[in-house]
Amino acid sequence: MNLPALFEEKMRGLLGEEMDAYLACYEEPRYYGLRVNTSKISVEEFCRICPFEISPIPWIDNGFYYDGEKLSPAKHPYYFAGLYYLQEPSAMTPASRLPVTPGDKVLDLCAAPGGKATELGARLKGEGLLVANDISSSRAKGLLKNIEVFGIGNVAVLCEEPGKIESCFLEFFDKILIDAPCSGEGMFRKDRKMVKAWEEHGPEYFSNIQKSIILKAARMLKPGGMLLYSTCTFDSRENEQMIKILRDEYPEFRILDIKPYEGFCPGIPEMASSPDEELKKTVRIFPHKMKGEGHYLALLQKGEEIPLKSMDVPIKSRSGPAYKPSEAVKQFFKDVSWKLDSARFHLRGEWLYYLPEGLPDVRGIRFLRTGLLLGELKKNRFEPSQALAMCLKKEDYAHCIDLPAEDPRILRYLKGETLDVEDLADSEDKSWQLVCVDGFPLGWGKSARGLLKNKYLPGWRLC
Repeated sequence: MNLPALFEEKMRGLLGEEMDAYLACYEEPRYYGLRVNTSKISVEEFCRICPFEISPIPWIDNGFYYDGEKLSPAKHPYYFAGLYYLQEPSAMTPASRLPVTPGDKVLDLCAAPGGKATELGARLKGEGLLVANDISSSRAKGLLKNIEVFGIGNVAVLCEEPGKIESCFLEFFDKILIDAPCSGEGMFRKDRKMVKAWEEHGPEYFSNIQKSIILKAARMLKPGGMLLYSTCTFDSRENEQMIKILRDEYPEFRILDIKPYEGFCPGIPEMASSPDEELKKTVRIFPHKMKGEGHYLALLQKGEEIPLKSMDVPIKSRSGPAYKPSEAVKQFFKDVSWKLDSARFHLRGEWLYYLPEGLPDVRGIRFLRTGLLLGELKKNRFEPSQALAMCLKKEDYAHCIDLPAEDPRILRYLKGETLDVEDLADSEDKSWQLVCVDGFPLGWGKSARGLLKNKYLPGWRLC
């Protein structure tokens, strides 16, 4: 592979005698990975039912390699059930090293397409709040889909620049992840088009963007909260120097140790504008040392020595009286085992949402979703949403059609076709059915006279 001369010269200075090993890795194939959705299935159970050959990614507890040249996991029904996410192995590292626990308020500031946000949301286990943002509206739509496939309902998906988000979320979050837009040097082997992009917009261009993002994020983090900053590049201007800028601006931030792995390399203090020995706690990932692409990550904690002025963040208010569930809504949710707080119902037009607890007032901010979309009210009918189906477990709903992955009706369902379900005794006439594959929900259907009218979301259908 022909690398840009300026890049190669820089890497020789960085790697020294390891440069030949680095160049040799470009002759090796890229690595493919999948990450198990532990909010739907345990790693042990997934390994038991996985229909294709996988091997563990040693530094990711729920990550596995697969042969992407021979396999297409994105076409298997388990993918549509949200049991796993396809992600480059090194890219799994940042979310795995941010210690999110149920109940946290978490921000993924540059979240599309959703690889890191889905892992953060899964680890919340339905408690707390995930705010996932991407400034691009088209990318944010893909982000929303991936979050919904994963069955994450305690979420707000935003499409906004960080400065506007800061105005609503000052010192609000317990954990923040910034997978910053970068020059992408670590991805040259995976995607050769990144070389041309680097030649058009290199490290200097992105470092200005990163500085703005990280300083705004610092102000959205609670004292005592943790921030994980990551890039997929090697340039010190986007890595060590960016952490140094943050600590110079906000000295209350200290760098934390990151759970180690034998292939991790320490950050390089000499790469900062002025040496900071704490930068050795940050991590560099090189593709010639690990089975993955290039990355950088730093974990920091905000101290309380110089706290910012806090503000009281109002809970999202509604215009008009609180929504009182209609009879159609009540009738449907009689078959759902969840205990829902009616005070969190919110009707926007014909769409009924279930708001997350503790969501601040986001009026004035562009958003695609606040909370779980439960469904649509059509005159005297209630039609449950695809997002609701993905949040449910089979045992949560009274009427299920559960088919094995090998049943040809599963693929027909994913393509949007009507199904013959006369052989299934529990398919009550004219009732909403939760269609499952091996016990994991895929979406809705409406049964009538032994047939299942397909209600799988058109935009998600298998082509």
